[in-house]
Amino acid sequence: MGGFFGVTSHGDCVADLFYGTDYHSHLGTRRGGMAVRNDKDFMRYIHDISNAQFRSKFELDVLKLTGSSGIGVISDYEDQPLLISSHLGNYAIVTVGAIKNIKELVKKAFANRVTHFSEMVGGEINPTELVATIINQGSTI
Repeated sequence: MGGFFGVTSHGDCVADLFYGTDYHSHLGTRRGGMAVRNDKDFMRYIHDISNAQFRSKFELDVLKLTGSSGIGVISDYEDQPLLISSHLGNYAIVTVGAIKNIKELVKKAFANRVTHFSEMVGGEINPTELVATIINQGSTI
């Protein structure tokens, strides 16, 4: 299990994102990540939190982040957030859940001319990348 937290603000959102994501630390114990969108682009940090608390891993990163929109995640397995560039634009994405039919969805994606998946986790396709691939097959988000 894991948890995610997102925030959009008129001002800087980093402190809210940091504490909101940290609140979910009890839901997962392996990977943590945050991505923030500023006026120019995305900034992202991902860390292994299996042997240390989320706060201690990200306390220095927070000083480097700035932006009005962000998303954070505590994940059991895969590195997240992913930064995606597609015909829909650039975005950051996280997922928390179980995709029971992942093999069928990957097979369908390959049949629809998706040429590759790049985020592999233990020899398995990253479920977050699969979700982004499905989103990117549409004409709008």
